[in-house]
Amino acid sequence: MIKTFREQLRTQRWDDHRYYHHSRINQSLHFVSAASFLVGYVMIFFDPMVAALIGWLVSMTSRQAGHFFFEPKGYDHVNHATHEHKEEIKVGYNLQRKIVLMTIWALSPLVLFLDPTLFGIFTPWSSPADFMRQVAKVWLAIGIGGLLFRTVHLFFIRDVETGLVWMTKILTDPFHDLMLYRNAPLALMRGELMDPGLHLKPEHTLGLIGEPTLEEQHA
Repeated sequence: MIKTFREQLRTQRWDDHRYYHHSRINQSLHFVSAASFLVGYVMIFFDPMVAALIGWLVSMTSRQAGHFFFEPKGYDHVNHATHEHKEEIKVGYNLQRKIVLMTIWALSPLVLFLDPTLFGIFTPWSSPADFMRQVAKVWLAIGIGGLLFRTVHLFFIRDVETGLVWMTKILTDPFHDLMLYRNAPLALMRGELMDPGLHLKPEHTLGLIGEPTLEEQHA
């Protein structure tokens, strides 16, 4: 059971890394996202609302901007795959699902502004600071809800293990991304817009991830 879980985690990490992180800008934004997520992880023990604001305003916006605006969406000659194929086999949130999630996040402050009680859940906010803290509560709920929704969804369309593996991957991505993309900002400053395939070499991933064996791929 544990071996299978680790093999699935390795495969999901590898597919996400090789399919969706070719752009040096995207990699650099993931580095920023990972660092800010780790700050948020610490802050959640002291002030969960501040952690939610960091997570959404810095971590998620930088992370998703990299995917939406900078990651190439044409034919992937490195992996011999079309963008449509990669979107179809994406375990977690593909671009279409991300658009839905980010739209819910972006519109939620407007709903709270129009209905300060949010359908009777909150005490009406009385100052801009109160408003932001209530927005942070909503964003925290959206973040947790989005994670749990897709995890449970995977229970039904795949299996329980796949869902739990994906949730583990998402929660631990900041630790891996910080190391995996640590060199991307310097490469970008040298004018390198695309990763020339170095991201597929184990020596450039510190052994954190690597191409799964054939046995692991078909486990």
